[in-house]
Amino acid sequence: MRRPLVAGNWKMHGSTAENAVLIEQLINGIDGRREGAEVVVCPPFVYLPEVVRRLKGTPVRVGAQNVSAEPGGAFTGEASAAMLKDVGCEYVIVGHSERRAHYREDDAVIARKFRAVLGQGLVPILCVGETLDEREAGSTEAVVGRQLEAVLSLAGVASFARAVVAYEPVWAIGTGKNASPDQAQAVHRFIRDRIATGDGKIAGDLRIVYGGSVKAGNAAELFAQPDVDGGLVGGASLKGDEFLEICAAAG
Repeated sequence: MRRPLVAGNWKMHGSTAENAVLIEQLINGIDGRREGAEVVVCPPFVYLPEVVRRLKGTPVRVGAQNVSAEPGGAFTGEASAAMLKDVGCEYVIVGHSERRAHYREDDAVIARKFRAVLGQGLVPILCVGETLDEREAGSTEAVVGRQLEAVLSLAGVASFARAVVAYEPVWAIGTGKNASPDQAQAVHRFIRDRIATGDGKIAGDLRIVYGGSVKAGNAAELFAQPDVDGGLVGGASLKGDEFLEICAAAG
């Protein structure tokens, strides 16, 4: 049985004071339900050590929003997987659509980042998904399949035994739109079937979460789909009460 996962991607939001309030809400709301969904928060790099410190001893895990594909060296402004592990991260988001679009990260770079994260014993949350133009052109499976194939070719299907995949339709991020439960389920099923061509057990155990404008109002219906194992939550993860509702909807 796959344990649901809900990860909050704070993006470039927060402050020391705001984070303290949000974390207190999460601790108070989640501490009594340790057997439900696994909960992860992903703050900006500069707040990682403080968030790790505040969440120590609680059920809430900490992840990073990005990572360098390189192990170290002259890469100004970057942080390696070893550094993220050193400060207490357990998860790392890899290949978010905003990294692909705004920073021109291609499939090959994202595959290398995925491998770097695994190399440090961390869990990559691999983001895949299509734009509105690609969906309207009927290319959703081709795009998602290509994104998966880049990682499979470099890291192998066995690597997915230690990973999470997040399907994030780009057209539904920050737009107020979201894929219908049936649309989400169809792509999640495609992802699982693609991994199953390499290893059926790994595919069956793989957690595939949905990441397109998840809110308290639509979480339960999305998470009820057989291949939707939780969510990668953006804006709603900054609102303690709403994020807790989403976590409760996941299990």
